[in-house]
Order: sequence, then structure tokens, then C-alpha cells
Amino acid sequence: MNEATATSEHQAQAHSQEHAHPGPMVYVIVAVFLILLTAMELTVFYVQALKPVLVPMLLVLSGAKFILVAMFYMHLRYDGWTLTSVFIFPLMIATLLLFSLLALFAYLSHHMAGVVT
Repeated sequence: MNEATATSEHQAQAHSQEHAHPGPMVYVIVAVFLILLTAMELTVFYVQALKPVLVPMLLVLSGAKFILVAMFYMHLRYDGWTLTSVFIFPLMIATLLLFSLLALFAYLSHHMAGVVT
């Protein structure tokens, strides 16, 4: 009986140490914000006065949507730092690779344009 009590106490303690996930209402609120951000993206795309700042605004809005999805639907907000860093570190490497390739192709297209003529 002592072992059973100790096991149940250990399980109760482990369960109390787990972080509480949010209820359904939090996910509904996040979904509403995602819908609003999508509506803002569509608005930015179709408003002619915003054409000069179209790409930066779309990047900011899509970045905000990415952060919301990663934080709440991928549960990164409620996970420990270790699991979050396992997600963020490869994301930073992929971002660095993306910008490196963009710089490389911009450099090559600028220098290859003079060779082709």
C-alpha cells in the first residue's frame, strides 16, 4: 500500500509540474486574430495607395501570423526553452541560407548581365 501511495503521489506531483495548456477560448481568440491579419493582408494588396510599401507590409503581417501559429498551435509558448530552441535554431539557419542565396543570385544576375550582351 505504501508503494501505491508513493506512486500516486509521484504522479500527482509530476502532473502538477506540467504546464497548463490554454482552454478552447484562447484558440478561438488566436483564430480571430489570424483572420483579421489575413483580412489586413488582402486589404493591403488591393489598396492602390499602399503599393510602394506592399512587400514590407505583407512580410510584417505574414511574420505576425507565423509567430502566432508557432506560439499557440505548435505550443512553443508553453514548452520549455530546450524544445523552443530546437525549433528556432534551424529556423535561423534556414533564414540565413535564404538571404545568402538571395544575395548570391542578385550578385550573379548583376555581373552576368554584362557578360551576355
